[in-house]
Amino acid sequence: MSKSAIDTGILLETGTNELEILEFYIVEVLDNGEEVKNYFGINVAKVMQVIETPNLEPPESAPHPSFMGTIPLRDLILPVLDLSVWLELNMPKTERDIVIVTEFSKTVTGFLVSGVTEIHRVGWGEVIPPTSVISQSTDAIVGLVDKGERFIQLLDLETILTQIDPQPESNDVPMTDREYKILVADDSATIRMMVEKSLADAGFKPIITNNGNEAYQKIFALKAQAEAEGKDITEYVDLVVSDIEMPLMDGFSLTKNIKEDPVLQKLPVILYSSIITKELKHKGDSVGADLQITKPDLHTIPEEAMKLIHGRI
Repeated sequence: MSKSAIDTGILLETGTNELEILEFYIVEVLDNGEEVKNYFGINVAKVMQVIETPNLEPPESAPHPSFMGTIPLRDLILPVLDLSVWLELNMPKTERDIVIVTEFSKTVTGFLVSGVTEIHRVGWGEVIPPTSVISQSTDAIVGLVDKGERFIQLLDLETILTQIDPQPESNDVPMTDREYKILVADDSATIRMMVEKSLADAGFKPIITNNGNEAYQKIFALKAQAEAEGKDITEYVDLVVSDIEMPLMDGFSLTKNIKEDPVLQKLPVILYSSIITKELKHKGDSVGADLQITKPDLHTIPEEAMKLIHGRI
């Protein structure tokens, strides 16, 4: 199945706080022998195509237990990861299994699953933040979508790849000339820690929030505090850094709210995602984002933040 075959043809309007997800499932064999389906979802924009299982046998020297080997696809050689191993699900292998081929964060990767179901258009406001139980089991589940008879667990595949193959830290960290305050919004604990460390190492003071809605509440609370104390908003926050895909409120909607506010609109906003397509770039521009970068370039945030702050001063 090619990407065009799974495309719905619906272009989501900017600021509507919506996304399209490809729902798939992983069959799990329980201790009593019963088979159950676990349902998951990923952003359709990250899916290149869906192919039949290549029936790989994991090599003995696999860099990670989920690594099954590599396969040729077009002019690429891509790794295939068994998603059930990562999620610690006892998935029986069958000839009906499929591989979802994804492209994001400048990498192409295949993920082995049991099958796909359909595509859903959902609002980020419908996405339920993961419970503490789910958060403890894996950081890769960033939210739940209630479909009545089942829950779809939204997966952050970037978190999985980051934990399997951590990105090297940059040794060339620019230092700020004073302690600028950066509001950070990301629903992935792994990415939050990476961004927080990068900013702190460069001399910034990160203000960390777990999703767009929490960031929205925080920045408008800071605005109210600044007004009550008769101070400029930059006494409390200098710049906003936000992921695009988050439960409750996405980065586009957060940016739109900031840029439409007469007090907050002067604050630079950096958006990031695992993919920045022409369509996403257009959406970010339309809501007033000052810069959009991909997650492999997160290490550049301190330098880019300094440029934007100094450009404002």
